[in-house]
Amino acid sequence: MAASLEPIRVVINGALGRMGQEITKAVVCEPGLRAVGAVEKEVTQQYLPLTEAPELIPLSSDLDSLLNNCDADVVVDFTNAEVSMTATRVATRRKVNMVIGTTGLSQENLAEIEDLCRRHKVGAVVAPNFSVGAALLIRLSKLAAEFFDHAEIIEMHHDKKADAPSGTAIATARAMSQAHGKPFTHPEVAHEVLSNTRGGEMDGIAIHSLRLPGFMAGQEVVFSGTGETLSLRHNAISRECYLPGVVLAIKEVMKRKGLTCGLDALLKI
Repeated sequence: MAASLEPIRVVINGALGRMGQEITKAVVCEPGLRAVGAVEKEVTQQYLPLTEAPELIPLSSDLDSLLNNCDADVVVDFTNAEVSMTATRVATRRKVNMVIGTTGLSQENLAEIEDLCRRHKVGAVVAPNFSVGAALLIRLSKLAAEFFDHAEIIEMHHDKKADAPSGTAIATARAMSQAHGKPFTHPEVAHEVLSNTRGGEMDGIAIHSLRLPGFMAGQEVVFSGTGETLSLRHNAISRECYLPGVVLAIKEVMKRKGLTCGLDALLKI
């Protein structure tokens, strides 16, 4: 009988955050994956308090020292841009792959991640949104962008989200602009009674950010032409919607070198 493959050894950076906790549980429960470490800014105990885990998961505030002891294959990071970049520099130097779901990464950040992957011969998957539905929304928005000259984006998140607009909205607008081949038509109002009422603007696409406690995450893209409109909408009902994409990225990054941007690249849509 052939020997079974060794599980992919995963460290979760930001493990006590809302997404970090969900990801840790998903890794523990997924065949072929093994959680071997967790990192949080401030820790008060040596091991992660997780009843689902069959073994103790070391918890540390120092990613570098943790990686020195746990022989990880992949670090998963859903923190913030500054922390993600620090983690990426540490992990890639140790030949550890990265899966990053942080929003707010700049084009310069992505260029640095790509360079780090190339120099250290590892892989990184970076996506502003790991939901399959969100990836499909971006793909459909790219398709519609070829046929309309007017478009606006409304993105909806909970009131504790730190950045605006969301990384998903920016990625959607960027993809739409690329597919359209030129800036969209952005109507200017003659008199704006309240400043910034028209939202932000990117390549002619107005982007509006809602921050309310009743939302988790969602986005609507509205296209307009003569005598018609087309609306595409995705709502994330719970954070569980991101987990299949994260698990897929962990498995796929082991097969790749360099930077892969967007879940759609893994789904091949």
